[in-house]
Amino acid sequence: MLSTSPSLDALIAEFSRLPGIGRKTAQRLALYILKRPRQEAEQMAAALLSVKDNVRTCSRCCNITEEDPCVICTSHRRDARVICVVEDSNDVFAIERTNEYRGLYHVLGGRLSPLDGIGPDDLHVRELLDRAQDGIEEIILAMNPDVEGEATTLYLSRLLKPIGLRITRIARGIPMGSDLEFTDTATITRAFEGRILI
Repeated sequence: MLSTSPSLDALIAEFSRLPGIGRKTAQRLALYILKRPRQEAEQMAAALLSVKDNVRTCSRCCNITEEDPCVICTSHRRDARVICVVEDSNDVFAIERTNEYRGLYHVLGGRLSPLDGIGPDDLHVRELLDRAQDGIEEIILAMNPDVEGEATTLYLSRLLKPIGLRITRIARGIPMGSDLEFTDTATITRAFEGRILI
């Protein structure tokens, strides 16, 4: 490939390092930035540096924040007796978009994956156990519905049961807009297991 600009090539290479961004998309993004006014590029650069300088992990829930403890942990509108355990901060964003959950969170920072060398000591499990002793009545396990998520759910439920808390998990079933005909058997099985009275 003929290179006409080392600076543009460097920007394309940086965009290509982002998850889900291939070479073509990286090239489109780089060319878009090139066409925009310098001020917009400066604002983007400032936002990138600000995130690196100011965002850290909440000492209570391990979610990302600029304040420690975070605004969710310190909110008087949240139910401090309930903790929803998730794999990462993206899951917090997804749940918060529903405007349905009013408890606290605990971000594990991943999930158990022995094949990838990720064990309990690589996650925020100890912090969760410490929090579970402090007036918590229910822990909701909201792991992703895959092998690693199921293993993490099972591991955490076994650790937490002796504490005497109510341990629940989010329901799993058939997504809105899908057809039963094309749904896998494990999902249909979980949908029947998690059925509700109407």
